[in-house]
Amino acid sequence: MKIWFDLTNSPHVNFFASMIRELSESHEVVLTCRNLSNTIELINMNGFRYHVIGKHYGKNKFNKMAGFIIRVWQLYWFLKSKNIDVAISHSSFYSPLVSRIIGCPSIYLNDNEHAAGNLISFMFADRILVPEFVDMVKIIKKSGHPSKLIQYPGVKEGVYLCRQLNYSGVLGLGMKQHLKTIFIRPEPWMAEYYHGKCNFFDTLLTDLVGKFNIVILPRGKQHIQHYRQKKFEGVVVAEKTIRMGDIMNNCDLFIGAGGTMTREAAVLGIPTISTYQQSLLGVDKFLVSKGYMIHRKQLDAAFVICFIDQQEKRIPDEELLKKGNQTYELIKGLLLNEFRNGKNGKILKSVL
Repeated sequence: MKIWFDLTNSPHVNFFASMIRELSESHEVVLTCRNLSNTIELINMNGFRYHVIGKHYGKNKFNKMAGFIIRVWQLYWFLKSKNIDVAISHSSFYSPLVSRIIGCPSIYLNDNEHAAGNLISFMFADRILVPEFVDMVKIIKKSGHPSKLIQYPGVKEGVYLCRQLNYSGVLGLGMKQHLKTIFIRPEPWMAEYYHGKCNFFDTLLTDLVGKFNIVILPRGKQHIQHYRQKKFEGVVVAEKTIRMGDIMNNCDLFIGAGGTMTREAAVLGIPTISTYQQSLLGVDKFLVSKGYMIHRKQLDAAFVICFIDQQEKRIPDEELLKKGNQTYELIKGLLLNEFRNGKNGKILKSVL
């Protein structure tokens, strides 16, 4: 089979890495991506061959719409003669539409029920996979036809973390050994779904620096430039991608403004605070309800100091990792059985 993966953001690389490696042994895999966040760096770290198609068009809604059309066209011209049997993506709004145009079935995964791009993706995808904790009413309202929907066990982070728990142990970031270490992931300011505040960690950082090792995990050049300012002297800005396994071994507290890395830390047993500024996703609500992380939009140094003193690391959540393995096998089964040679995909298109 010839299988197309479209990797449009860095979390998608981690999500599919093990599957790409496994499928490449017996099938032809075509990888496309765009240069956003740490996407290309992560693909290179995995040693995969890939094709950069298009780019990210920024936060402006008009530019995003124009950029969407442009990249769909670019992907079509790249893929039209490659005889793709099946396409799969996580949160790539382009993949289901392009798959329909080139005449191959597609599998689309997303764990963000608020994403506006789901309207298009749900319409053209042949199979839609969402976590079991997502509000299905919201999914169906975005044209997620019930006959195409599959709720998979657990959360998406468990799908790959169950295979990626190795770590080297030493980061080499010049951190002081006698201080506890806090990793901070800033807000997803470029994301279509994010409409919250930007740079709201500034006061917290200046109040905590010197009391802890503070490591910023930037989402792009804008974050790197911002946190290099003199007022943040003493804060470490990680300019290269750090594997979550290495973070796990060196982190006493993870603070994230929402997104995949925050959930990864929670699943792996790291004390975690989400400061996401909007309504939580269903998967985040589940993790909060189970005590894997807490949600607090307003965060000050006094709370952080108290919280880190009271929390201890847990072992990675065995149930979520077990469910992740089940989901991995579910996805692989869909690719290799239901959509072999694209035959069933053509039948499924009739539901539209």
